[in-house]
Amino acid sequence: MKNLEKYISLLDGEVDALLLTSRYSRHYGAEFDIAEGVAIVTKNGCRYFTDSRYIESAQNGIRGFEVLEMNRENNYIKRINEAIADFDVCKLGFEEDYLTVAEYNHYAKNLQAELVPFNKQINGFRGVKEAWELELMRKAQGITDQAFSEVITRIKAGMTELELQAELIYCLYKNGATGLAFDPIVVSGPNTSLPHGVAGERVICEGDFVTMDFGAQYMGYCSDMTRTVAVGFATEEMQKVYNTVLEAQLAGLAISKAGVPGKDIDGAARKVIADAGYGQYFGHGYGHSLGLEIHESPSPNAANEDGMPVKSVASAEPGIYLPGKFGVRIEDVCIYLEDGHENITHSPKNLIII
Repeated sequence: MKNLEKYISLLDGEVDALLLTSRYSRHYGAEFDIAEGVAIVTKNGCRYFTDSRYIESAQNGIRGFEVLEMNRENNYIKRINEAIADFDVCKLGFEEDYLTVAEYNHYAKNLQAELVPFNKQINGFRGVKEAWELELMRKAQGITDQAFSEVITRIKAGMTELELQAELIYCLYKNGATGLAFDPIVVSGPNTSLPHGVAGERVICEGDFVTMDFGAQYMGYCSDMTRTVAVGFATEEMQKVYNTVLEAQLAGLAISKAGVPGKDIDGAARKVIADAGYGQYFGHGYGHSLGLEIHESPSPNAANEDGMPVKSVASAEPGIYLPGKFGVRIEDVCIYLEDGHENITHSPKNLIII
């Protein structure tokens, strides 16, 4: 079933149409990415509106929608209201999670249909990937693997975190990324105890851990990977923490398959870290789903009591963070299958000492 057909299947009476305002949902429904625009989906017709900067690309690339230009004479409100009238729309499902208050108030005041919060239903399909989406994600992850293999040859004591971040971004684009999945995390030494630390002017030194959390975007789909490496040498404590994190990740992966509740996968990894005496230093979840966005649902974390769906895609990223000393995180991305999982991250996970 095409993604647009999935959206149309939601029009069962609760709403007559869907208003797609986020780039992610427009991309999903049209199976083509346009930076700016608005789309409306009904059983009787679908329209996609964008401005002169993107209209030619939209008309050439989008299928299943009537593509119309938005301009001063025909602004978004006018275009949407024309569709509301033409398709006899009374209730319009919208993405409340992606609108600002000002945007919502503007639509609510000017559209000639009742706005119905519908974000959960609109996004619900994205938890399970189609075969072509999985291929794009494998490609994105392959780019990320290649970038890692290259960037570790460039790490050396004396360079700053910002310099290393620049090298990493270059390697991602050089190997085929069409964008960044998110702003990379590149931290060293005591900064590695910050799970989402920001690269700065700190100079990387002998005996440091360096943590890099990064991902490529390829044709709109994201990859995600974290590796922690040591520069020069690793102390006995550093090696112990690293091996504990790796053992925790492997414990989570060992039970990762479709149908297993997310909390059980999280719990398997968390137990390893707790048993080693580091439980209080693992504060985030074991993993998160990803796709068009770097954080999606459902996720293998303690809050998810439901089984992971077949062909869902999620990260596996336990960590230990010792304040003021160092931290370790190791992250792969897996496709959940009926009989197990496919790990699409192929970079080595043994402790690399550069």
